Amino acid sequence: MKVILQQDVKGQGKKGQLVEVSDGYARNFLLPRKLAVIATAENLNTMKQQEKAKKAQEAAEKAEAEATAKQLEAVMVKISAKSGEGGRLFGAVTGKEISEALAAQHAINIAKAKLVLDEPIKSCGSYQIKAKLGYEVSGTVNVLVVEG
Repeated sequence: MKVILQQDVKGQGKKGQLVEVSDGYARNFLLPRKLAVIATAENLNTMKQQEKAKKAQEAAEKAEAEATAKQLEAVMVKISAKSGEGGRLFGAVTGKEISEALAAQHAINIAKAKLVLDEPIKSCGSYQIKAKLGYEVSGTVNVLVVEG
């Protein structure tokens, strides 16, 4: 019997996949638990439309990520921090502070988890921080840490 999986099923496949299973397995396990629906013409059309909508949404999100990456190239985030002798900071500039400064200064929202800091910034100066924006798109955030 051909069924369309509504959720990931171990040993069978992923959500939205069309799979061939035995009649008893489908009738006694998959269908009662709403893990799958029978592959009728109507259900196949619904599945194809959902796949099309999902691909369109992914394309839109990827385009948005690329636009954000382009925006990031043109901006400089200025963060002022207290520092001691030789430009060494008291504490460190973290991804959270960079994310908040980006939102406040340039209205660009990037989650702090998407900013890749090899190590916290502990001295004044100019830095380039990599931002993973999803869909294999990454941008560079220019950060200027000044004494404040």
